Amino acid sequence: MSAVALVTGASRGIGAAIAEELAARGNAILLNYRADEAGARAVKARIEAGGGTATLLPFDVTDAATTAAALAPWSEGDHALDVVVNNAGVARDAAFPAMTLPEWELVTRTTLDGFFNVTRPLIMPLVRRRRGRIINIASLSGLVGNRGQVNYSAAKAGLIGATRSLAQELAKRNITVNAVAPGLIDTEMLKDLPLDEVTRRIPMRRLGRAAEVAKLVAFLASDDAAYITGQVIGINGGLA
Repeated sequence: MSAVALVTGASRGIGAAIAEELAARGNAILLNYRADEAGARAVKARIEAGGGTATLLPFDVTDAATTAAALAPWSEGDHALDVVVNNAGVARDAAFPAMTLPEWELVTRTTLDGFFNVTRPLIMPLVRRRRGRIINIASLSGLVGNRGQVNYSAAKAGLIGATRSLAQELAKRNITVNAVAPGLIDTEMLKDLPLDEVTRRIPMRRLGRAAEVAKLVAFLASDDAAYITGQVIGINGGLA
């Protein structure tokens, strides 16, 4: 029986690449999105065209009740989740004195509350089965900070702390918890940046690719990564 993997925020960018890579490696995918149904359906179609299986699972990770209800059918039994990839996130960049409370709350609630709302209902089912992989998509910004991203950096740093603590709680149950911290990856989130200037800052002189992040996540989700837990793995072309 194939493993079942949930990828949140999987309608585009890094999330879409992760969903497609995990599907290519034989996982049945639960493809979460909040509003971009067209993008999610396109990812599903690509997965199925490659012989994989994907189920659309729309919910807003910031809403605890609807998240729990959406995940309940996938908590126990033959279709229970084995892999959880907390990828959903947003950016609302602004200098801190100009940052609004809604900009702060949207970013922190999506990343941190989203992690809690998605992961907590699935923990005891994973514990009872004594297996599982939890992979959180953090960011280089959560490790070194970045101007104009106090909200985003705080949220991702919090996710890193949660990763390390939860890994200690679950290690004896054969459940690994790790974080991947991408640097500058060629996605829509970078569309407004001066890319020539940005790439000069990167030792490898290029942006990362979403597929490269996806392959790292797929490794952490595999049996080959069974002794890796509580780690934050950077993928940033040498930026840090």
